[in-house]
Amino acid sequence: MLPKLNVNAAGIDIGSAEHWVAVPSDRDEQRVRSFRCFTSDLYAMAQWLKECRIDTVAMESTGVYWIPLLQILETQGFEVKLVNAMHVKNVPGRKTDVLDCQWLQRLYTYGLLNGSFRPTDQVCVLRSYWRHRDNLVRYASSHVLHMQKALTVMNIQLHKVITDITGVTGMRIIRAILAGERDPLVLANMKDRRIQSSVSDIVKSLKGDYRPEHLFALKQAVELYDFYHQQIDACDRQIEDCLSQFDSKVDMTANPAPPSKTGKRKPRRNEPHIDLHTQLYRITGVDFTRINGLNVLSVQTILSEVGLNPHAFPTDKNFASWLGLCPDNRITGGKIKSSKTRAVINRAANAFRLAAQTLHNDASALGAYYRRMRARLGAPKAITAAAHKLARIFYRLWKNGESYQDPAADYYEQKYKERVLKNIKTKARQLGYAITLEPLTGSEVS
Repeated sequence: MLPKLNVNAAGIDIGSAEHWVAVPSDRDEQRVRSFRCFTSDLYAMAQWLKECRIDTVAMESTGVYWIPLLQILETQGFEVKLVNAMHVKNVPGRKTDVLDCQWLQRLYTYGLLNGSFRPTDQVCVLRSYWRHRDNLVRYASSHVLHMQKALTVMNIQLHKVITDITGVTGMRIIRAILAGERDPLVLANMKDRRIQSSVSDIVKSLKGDYRPEHLFALKQAVELYDFYHQQIDACDRQIEDCLSQFDSKVDMTANPAPPSKTGKRKPRRNEPHIDLHTQLYRITGVDFTRINGLNVLSVQTILSEVGLNPHAFPTDKNFASWLGLCPDNRITGGKIKSSKTRAVINRAANAFRLAAQTLHNDASALGAYYRRMRARLGAPKAITAAAHKLARIFYRLWKNGESYQDPAADYYEQKYKERVLKNIKTKARQLGYAITLEPLTGSEVS
């Protein structure tokens, strides 16, 4: 028999309407009970668990129904572990709620379950705000498509002459159209000086069929677009207030935040209108935006998902594995059957991948690494490899509080060349040869 590591453990199978709870057989005559999902029933569950002398609880759920129960149990003093549903599959042919909660309790009693990573409650609050903001941005972007459709059905080809209809020129012209202006020349003269299209081309694009039903659809799309951006601004203020409650890691008077790589510029449409760069430096003590490819938005996404405690991940390898950015080697009979990365849904990993894509034309060591991997493996694998390198650099700065210094692309290429030449010499020595490599002159190379 395996030793019992969690003697006072319970197992809970989460459902949308009711939750099934199992406790050890010697704690109650009815060791399995069901509780409905109402708040009073959740507190009744917590009281019953206390009466059964339960200290820790393992629960399994794939939706969001576990969140209220976990918060209530944690406030009642229980240690709660949320486990992956893939790790607790029941015996085939015996899939019921009663058996599920008993199986959870049994596995957890013997220490065979690991809880999923969850940052501190303060970080979870910030994460909720940031995820909600991301949803608001997506909702606003859907109404951009509605504006584009309304313009297209009126045969107003504004998107053919300007890059973005939600830019300064595009919104200025659209709002003038909704205000009743129909003269194409007057509308075309509203263009910003940075627009490269000529006035005559813009005039041609604005000659359309201004039907009232399509104008009404355009008007509502613009109003909804503006409304969601108002909600995004309100969410930004809430995020700023939440960040101000975090403890400072550095003395901002003695060690002010280094200047941002982007300099002082006006935030773009979907960027927060708050000084996010300074706030992130204050609560972490590290300027992660010095890492090529990472900007303040990606850093905020990563920190809101992983938290502020790097010791939650013992090594950078554990961190990369949790992100799903390292090979998942499946070995059978001494042979690697598959080494594909695990399919995970991780917002932090997506942020690293997006950062890796921006390295294509970057004149840095990371940019040179990405281009070499892209030439050798192709774009998808190169993105994963560069994201993996970014994650490991991020972890080292996060753990040691260091400042990132880019060695530049030339330095990386020189180190790569030295490594290749060393491998050539090693291979020749293994074959019983000693070779001497000398650089060629320009005429000899040609």
